This record gives sequence, structure tokens and C-alpha cells, in this order.
Amino acid sequence: MLLGAMAPLAAHAEMPTYTLTFKANGTFEPARLEVPAGRFKIVLVNESTEAVEFESLPLRKEKVLGPGVTSFVVLSLSRPGEYPFFDDFHPQVKGTLVVLPKP
Repeated sequence: MLLGAMAPLAAHAEMPTYTLTFKANGTFEPARLEVPAGRFKIVLVNESTEAVEFESLPLRKEKVLGPGVTSFVVLSLSRPGEYPFFDDFHPQVKGTLVVLPKP
């Protein structure tokens, strides 16, 4: 019984995780984030002194972060391609999520 309860935790622990940082100079790091197709987590780190918003229309995801806040989004993408994202509070700040075919 205990092993069955632990299985979902083990699956979560193995999820690939990537970090996207909102820099104080108004940029993303990295501006081009490459991930393999599948389910993954993007940790969003706001290093700036202003609120920021990760937003992607094709991915239908958005997440607001206050200054100094860290959060995350979980995505499941099976189709390789390029998916633009931006900071909705600073629309000139743009990036691209590149989903690569599974190895």
C-alpha cells in the first residue's frame, strides 16, 4: 500500500525541469529554451524588481510573478516546433520555447 502511494511522487521527481529567468535588465535567460517533446516543468525565476508575466498564446499558459518570486508551469507537448512566449507586462521582452523530437 505504501509503495502505491509513493509511485506518483516518484513520477514527479523524474519530470525534466528547466529554468527560465526574468533578468533585471528586461530579458529572459535563456531567450531560446530547448526541451524534448513530452511532459516537463519550467521553473520561472523573477530576478527583477518589477512584476513580470510569462505568457504564451500558442501554449495557452500565463503566470504572473512579483519581484523576486519563483514559480513554475508544467507543460505536456508532443508536437515538436517553436512556441513563442513573452512578458505581458513588458511586451518587447520575447523568447522561444523549442520542442525537439523525442530522442
